[in-house]
Amino acid sequence: MITVAHVEPTDRRQLRAFIDFPHDLYSGDPNYVPMLYLEQEALLNPKKSPFFLHSTATYFLAREKGQVVGRIAAILNRNHLAFTGRKEGFFGFFDARNDGRVAAALIQAVEQWLRQQGMHKIIGPANFSTNETCGLLVENFDRPPMIMMPYNAPYYATLLEERGFTKYTDLLCYWLKQEDIPPSVIEMGRRLEERLARRGITIRGINMRRFDDELQRFLPVYNASWAENTGFVPMTEAEIRQIAKDLRPIIDPELVFFAEKEGQTIGVSLTIPNLNEVLIHIKRGRLFPFGIFRLLIGLRRMQSVRVVALGTLREYRRLGIDACFYVRTLQAGIRRGYREGEASWILENNTLMNRALEHIGGRVYRRYRLYEKTI
Repeated sequence: MITVAHVEPTDRRQLRAFIDFPHDLYSGDPNYVPMLYLEQEALLNPKKSPFFLHSTATYFLAREKGQVVGRIAAILNRNHLAFTGRKEGFFGFFDARNDGRVAAALIQAVEQWLRQQGMHKIIGPANFSTNETCGLLVENFDRPPMIMMPYNAPYYATLLEERGFTKYTDLLCYWLKQEDIPPSVIEMGRRLEERLARRGITIRGINMRRFDDELQRFLPVYNASWAENTGFVPMTEAEIRQIAKDLRPIIDPELVFFAEKEGQTIGVSLTIPNLNEVLIHIKRGRLFPFGIFRLLIGLRRMQSVRVVALGTLREYRRLGIDACFYVRTLQAGIRRGYREGEASWILENNTLMNRALEHIGGRVYRRYRLYEKTI
């Protein structure tokens, strides 16, 4: 018999069981990457996570014969409700063994909780929103995920679809390799930057000595340029600062760019080294006693990157700023010794961004999916 119980997030033992279940589920899977326990605990703990300053969530564990067989979170994002005006809740942190009974019990618990909050639809998976890790992997399971991207077994899609979920939208991932880049791309980028300069638009790198000031410039552009994306929720300053705190130790300053006109930031591009190359070797996401040494050594050996965020204000689109960002990133990546990278994720209906990546030799190699269901 499958039983589902609420997880008290301030109870260390219960929260540990919630965080550790995927490690057991994917034991032996060469493509599974354990997230750092300290970061997961800080994200899920209401006393530490900035998400809970404006929203709420509840966690569930499914058990059979005393053994954990699945987990899920029901998420009420009040910023999403205010931004969209739609009664939509989310589910996230979904992991389950290949058993329809387990999935049914977990999803029923989430739907019941969201209905009690007055929601009419459920969207996911998202942990906790599309600004964090989101989407279900539905294409290309033969390699580990990139940093801040999810991983799941192929059967997850069936578990959800058999429970009545349908496609909400697809998120595309592009693969870029140095040898696949057309020789003309670098020259194209140079000409575009010259054209932008005649309009008074310049591109510069990040100033790590003024990191807090750079965050202040990044956030409004991020929120404005992503506002039209399906499922978008504006980030709060506390949330962006938390993410920046986690990422700062691995940021390569040569891979972060700002586009400016008359002192105003009009575009941003953030690319980070793929820390998952290191995390995949840290057992159960624990830094102690030996994981910290693997982390410190691995930080110097990463060979791939991920373009995490890239966008411009609406009135400056179609000028080629996005292409210039990509070319700058390619040049810096080659110079810094990175061999390949992923640009992700891009909405399948974002014609401009998809076209820009195709023009510089990118190819779609992976696809994630957000699902929806009326409740």
